Amino acid sequence: MVTTVNKHERNLASIIHASTFSKYLFPFGNIIVPLILWVANKKTYEFVAEQGKQAINFQISLLVYSLVLAMLTIPFFIGILSEVLLWENFNFIAPMNFEDFSIHLDSQNFHVPTFIWPVAILVLGQIMLSIVNIVYTILATIRSNEGENFKYPLTINFIK
Repeated sequence: MVTTVNKHERNLASIIHASTFSKYLFPFGNIIVPLILWVANKKTYEFVAEQGKQAINFQISLLVYSLVLAMLTIPFFIGILSEVLLWENFNFIAPMNFEDFSIHLDSQNFHVPTFIWPVAILVLGQIMLSIVNIVYTILATIRSNEGENFKYPLTINFIK
């Protein structure tokens, strides 16, 4: 549904949505820059206030989802580290001098595939979150520039 908002409000709302890409320039830019723009304009423009809240809530939600995904993989890493880092898997021979030093990896005890699963889950999850972020931020920028009130999916309302 198209609302009647002036061009300046639509441009500000679009800039707030697009400013979330500043995370590629500096850490937490996806939250800090929209927050600054939103705080500066929220009392003047109702449309900008609503779209700024949406953008900030979506970015914070994605950060929370990313942290939860990382925390879910930590137990796998802890369990695997005990398997992978056992010194007997590496068969270190105590060197008397550097000429006697040798390393032998026993492929039967070294389980690389078990280490790959949590990494793959984490990486694929983060890639999916990044794609969702890029797609919906572009959609929000376009729709808010058209004067539509865009609502991001999967958003937790931290700012009401």
